[in-house]
Amino acid sequence: MSEHNLILNVDSYKASHYLQYPPGAGYVSSYIECRGGVFPEAVFFGLQAFIKQYLLAPISAADIDEAEALLHAHGLPCHRAGWEHILEEHGGLLPLEISAVPEGTVVPLHNVMLQLVNTCPACFWLTSYLETALVRATWYPMTVATQSREIKKIIARYLEETADSLDGLPFKLHDFGSRGASSLETAMLGGMAHLVNFQGTDTVSGLVAARKYYGAEMAGYSIPAAEHSTITAWGREREADAYANMLEQFAGTGKLVAVVSDSYDIWNAIENIWGGVLKDRVIKNGGTVVIRPDSGDPVKIVIESLERLMRIFGCTENSKGYRLLPEFIRIIQGDGISRRSIPKILQAMKERKQSADNVTFGMGGELLQKLDRDLLSFAMKASAIRIDGHWQDVYKDPVTGPEKKSKRGRLALVRDANNKFRTIALEKLGDRENLLRPVYRDGQLLLETTFDEVRARAEI
Repeated sequence: MSEHNLILNVDSYKASHYLQYPPGAGYVSSYIECRGGVFPEAVFFGLQAFIKQYLLAPISAADIDEAEALLHAHGLPCHRAGWEHILEEHGGLLPLEISAVPEGTVVPLHNVMLQLVNTCPACFWLTSYLETALVRATWYPMTVATQSREIKKIIARYLEETADSLDGLPFKLHDFGSRGASSLETAMLGGMAHLVNFQGTDTVSGLVAARKYYGAEMAGYSIPAAEHSTITAWGREREADAYANMLEQFAGTGKLVAVVSDSYDIWNAIENIWGGVLKDRVIKNGGTVVIRPDSGDPVKIVIESLERLMRIFGCTENSKGYRLLPEFIRIIQGDGISRRSIPKILQAMKERKQSADNVTFGMGGELLQKLDRDLLSFAMKASAIRIDGHWQDVYKDPVTGPEKKSKRGRLALVRDANNKFRTIALEKLGDRENLLRPVYRDGQLLLETTFDEVRARAEI
């Protein structure tokens, strides 16, 4: 059985839908939008990865045989004739057109971002058949990219208030989420989506995805860093030796090294090891030692760690009146980090006149895993059908769920006189530019986007 059989990349009930459309149906047009959520806008991202991975290779006779056997055993019909038509008349490539906003575009909620329609009237059923795969492939990277960007806006605001520049912003949120992701593909897509906004990551698979799908030679960076096992392997009585070894192996002019320091007692590590027996080596290391305190309440841990380090190593006051550690030492907090805790930490630092430039955040499960489709109320809906040569609107408008009311007709996305995004009916487009551009048609990628272009569009 093939895990890449596109016919089986579907919800069960879709298999019976080809029998449920009205007689005379020839074309179905559907769209994707974010119907609401915790953020005011969404970063459109991930479509090109899906197209390259799943839509450029043709289905085969073996795929049809496999799908028919499985679906029949599952209790459902299989549209064998429909899939054989695609195989014989279209070379196994899907007769669909997908139009979308350029990837990286930041679109306010409640606007169309993607629209797809079948290009062969015999395949009217195909548009909605793709919903399962297409929604799953796009809601997740879009949501990760959107949340990451919102956090970037928060960090940027505190840097503007408490630091002399925004130079460090691209490395202020580091991806620690790979091991907490539900699968390798999740880590690839989510890790890549985070890199739309930042350049720090430990999710290697995100780098692989950015290179494979968007041509990014190197989308992110990391530094040598200790984990608890490489510190505790030395034993508690040799904790200072473990830290000294990190400096011996990785410190040097222009280099950074991160050392987790809470395996036993973070305060002892700061006061008596980093600020005691290793103090001169830290000062003269030539680069930057990044202390990772981790355990405990993140707000209290960060501000207390900074206060102790400033007392031991000194600090300067920047042009805005906020205190900054010497360049040879910083901290990274990787425990308890989320879009909710980051502003609390930065606000507590601000109140104590500690510059946001002193800290970097490492974010794991909250970045790549603690998300769902409802965070942006992400949905794909049919909005128009062509029956006997005439287009007519398709929509839902539940009395008991008015927030689920869907859009009608074939759609276009434009900018109005105030340069704001607005979704309109396609027939009302006139001479205005439709921001939904054809990206895929009949098995071909029509428009290729680079990762640099995505980043530029998503920039805050």
